[in-house]
Amino acid sequence: MTVLLHKSRLMLADRLADTGLWALAAINVLVALAFLFVLATLSPAKAEEPAACGGENLLAKYEKDDPAAFARLRAEADAVPNGKGILWKIEKDGKPASWLLGTMHVTDPRVLAMPEAARTAYSAAGTVIVESDEIADEKKAGAAIMARPDLTMFTDGKSITDFLDKDDAERLAEGLKSRGLSLAAVGRMKPWMIASFVALPACEITRKASGAAFLDQRLARDALTEGKTLKGLETLIEQISALDSLPLEPQIQGLVQTVELGDTLEDVIETMSQLYLAGDTGMIMPMMRAASPETDEDAEAYAEFEQRIIVDRNHVMATRAAPILSGGNVFMAVGALHLPGPEGVVELLRKEGFAVTAVK
Repeated sequence: MTVLLHKSRLMLADRLADTGLWALAAINVLVALAFLFVLATLSPAKAEEPAACGGENLLAKYEKDDPAAFARLRAEADAVPNGKGILWKIEKDGKPASWLLGTMHVTDPRVLAMPEAARTAYSAAGTVIVESDEIADEKKAGAAIMARPDLTMFTDGKSITDFLDKDDAERLAEGLKSRGLSLAAVGRMKPWMIASFVALPACEITRKASGAAFLDQRLARDALTEGKTLKGLETLIEQISALDSLPLEPQIQGLVQTVELGDTLEDVIETMSQLYLAGDTGMIMPMMRAASPETDEDAEAYAEFEQRIIVDRNHVMATRAAPILSGGNVFMAVGALHLPGPEGVVELLRKEGFAVTAVK
């Protein structure tokens, strides 16, 4: 799903040129579940102790370097429905209010802290909804994933090198090596699986490998500990099936490009994190597709990713959440990319008859 940030429109220090942003989008979509599997099967060389993250906000530099182009991007983001805010209040039929939090599937302490209003709402809620309640138990989640090896691995005797030319194979091997992995160790994994793992900076990898829970996982575990009712909107197999349904060739292209980012990956993640922390969720997708893709094939691949991994799942989440939310006193947490847009969860819940308002 190779989405290129064309230099004529979005020159984020040239450092995001030729980036497989579909893989980076997965950080906020399904990368968390990939870790449940990968950490159980691999031993990354850099997993000894937690690490601090670095990185700079590339959009801040872009605004300084090209204010006119940034203003156009800002205007596009501002036009996204429900693109401001990560916490929303949900009401219907006089029942106790419920709450919707957009999350990042990361262990960043800034993200884990949550807004004060979200902490209060979570504490009072009787029911907690997450994308998949299976994430609360890594062993069970890993077993569920392993039960469908065809979704995560090549089961026909092939490996990812069968789909790469010599140069790309060398680029991928070198990129994996820098992350403490060998191509031989992961070669039979599907490219989305490898990409979900490598599309994270080393600091995030070490924190997760050291036992830190990502936000959604912590919310799920705390719910069980505190005696709350925990509900999931999807199964892990449903989530994995969505990723596995993506065309293979764009996945591989995005993987190779992602591993070549090196330290720039920290800048990308920091940029997305700052947008999230500012509640500027409407800017994330426009940033990713800021330039018109260079070919019709690229445009089609990106559109397919957005439709299958975000929009289609938005509808599933809203439909399945509605009867749970109808009782009130619910805290719902799903990836922030699922909230904004005309077919985002916020708007879809309104169509289900709920009043949904942003919490400032």
